[in-house]
Amino acid sequence: MNFDEDIDRRGTHCAKWDTMEEYYGVSPDTGLAMWVADMDFRPPAEVQDALRGMLDHGIYGYYGSDRDLLAAMGWWMQTRHGWTVDPAHVFTTHGLVNGTALCIDTFTAPGDGIVLFTPVYHAFHKIIAASGRRAVQCPLVIEDGRYTMDFERYDAMMTGDERMVILCSPHNPGGRVWTRAELQGVADFARRHDLILVSDEIHHDLILPGHRHIPMALVEGVADRLVMMTSATKSFNIAGCHTGQVTIADDTLRKRFADRVAALGISPNSFGMEMVRAAYSPGGAAWLDALMVYLDGNRQVLDAGVAAIPGVRSMALEGTYLGWVDFNGTGMDEAGIARRIERDARVAVNHGTPFGQGGEGWMRFNFATPRARIEAAVTRLQAAFADLQ
Repeated sequence: MNFDEDIDRRGTHCAKWDTMEEYYGVSPDTGLAMWVADMDFRPPAEVQDALRGMLDHGIYGYYGSDRDLLAAMGWWMQTRHGWTVDPAHVFTTHGLVNGTALCIDTFTAPGDGIVLFTPVYHAFHKIIAASGRRAVQCPLVIEDGRYTMDFERYDAMMTGDERMVILCSPHNPGGRVWTRAELQGVADFARRHDLILVSDEIHHDLILPGHRHIPMALVEGVADRLVMMTSATKSFNIAGCHTGQVTIADDTLRKRFADRVAALGISPNSFGMEMVRAAYSPGGAAWLDALMVYLDGNRQVLDAGVAAIPGVRSMALEGTYLGWVDFNGTGMDEAGIARRIERDARVAVNHGTPFGQGGEGWMRFNFATPRARIEAAVTRLQAAFADLQ
């Protein structure tokens, strides 16, 4: 587990490195990629071994029983999160963006409102718009330097045309690991307004020291409207396998989802199934534990580095490997901030505006990369904003 190893991903059809010049004008030859949410680390040896076994066998036919995968998932969720999963309740989708789209397609109709707590993962906004639904943005509130929810305000915003609420837990981009009380608040809000609750928990394993993730499935009074979405892809850096699990305990909702999946002819790929099965293992757990210690060190380097720039601060993260950095104190607009980061510092990061209301003037930094790159990025950023010193 050498997270300091500098692995050159350029020229490998890597979205994060090979397309950053197209999107940000930052050359992969001289720039640093800190945008797309995957890591610059190899996954656990168990995943590599599983793939080698498939290659050695050399026949790539249709995948059969998912019994082993579901057993591994069940062991993982029980061991790491105290959540007992019934394998009969689980669907495997082509990743969780696909899972979100399937939920929207199954449980809502064009024109329906879908509630988001913003700023939040930009793909939610894109899927809602593309499907002809309406995003209802409920802005998060910053209290003591972290996001909280204002349900009294959100209640007043509802019109009765909303059919679904999508929760990002842990939160992307703010890094909140929601407390049980906060999750209960979301569940109660969904019940008050008769909303299907889709809980996207793709970052559920990426929890920084001192915090604990609670699956929404463990919250009271929500099982009849809950769709749980989990995946190993973020945890173990295997996003390219596009494999996620959608778990639905309610019989009626599960049948509706199953019927839609069948109508669309969706089935998983064998490589993804084997990678996930292998990752959900004791070896994968040891790798993940070491990863989180390393990532916490990277977070500290990034936070200290940007804090040295007047008017700039990071939100205090509790989970994920995505630094959410506020540049509003510089007095610059987002275009001016982006020019300094991309043109002067040659660092590609996600702009805050696509995350929705509240994202203006913020930038998202992916720090899941060797520490030397974080240190280089900090040095470049401080030089790019040196006139503010």
